[in-house]
Amino acid sequence: MKRSVLTCLLSAATIWAYGQEKPIDSSYANSHYLQRLELFKQMPNQKNEIVFLGNSITEQGEWQELFPGKPIVNRGIGGDNTFGLFARLDEVLASKPAKIFLLIGVNDLGRNLPQAVTLNNYRRIVGKIKKESPKTQLYIQSILPLNEEILKYPYMKGKNPQVLALNEKLVELAKEFNVPFVNVFSVFADDKNELKSEVTLDGIHLRQAAYLQWANYLKSNNYL
Repeated sequence: MKRSVLTCLLSAATIWAYGQEKPIDSSYANSHYLQRLELFKQMPNQKNEIVFLGNSITEQGEWQELFPGKPIVNRGIGGDNTFGLFARLDEVLASKPAKIFLLIGVNDLGRNLPQAVTLNNYRRIVGKIKKESPKTQLYIQSILPLNEEILKYPYMKGKNPQVLALNEKLVELAKEFNVPFVNVFSVFADDKNELKSEVTLDGIHLRQAAYLQWANYLKSNNYL
């Protein structure tokens, strides 16, 4: 894992990929990322861990309280992208978790990363999980919609069509790897396919109480 951290530090510089004329920003190793990763490495592994893995939307969920009595661990890091998540998979897979609920990609959209880059990273993530922890049940969760009217982050404006397009590709990816696709988008989207105004304060993140709807959706579909 030390090699992965070194790699992430070096990746603050941009990389060229996929024939793009503009450089791809693959950086992710900010101070929050490194501090969270340091904490994760020092936490003891549990038997049959259930991992919620992703960015700030995952990090802000009180998963242990939403599913009392289950060996839940929160492996969300605010601001993370598909490059950063792949780089820290070794820590996640060390426990050989029973289940992983994966949600990542909205920060890729915020950085204007080409969809092909994000999907390639997804394939790397899913492939590594299946290879190194084949008994782990992986769930690919949909990217959540945004609320344009409330949205407080200018760089995320106009991204909802890309959210829809990426989710369509994730459905295909889930079928390709024979893993369940969890359509959390449907829980929080209004009739315009935007994030319901009552579940968010900033147009992208969820109110704490909204996570109850998420948990109930997972329970009602027997994912947990």
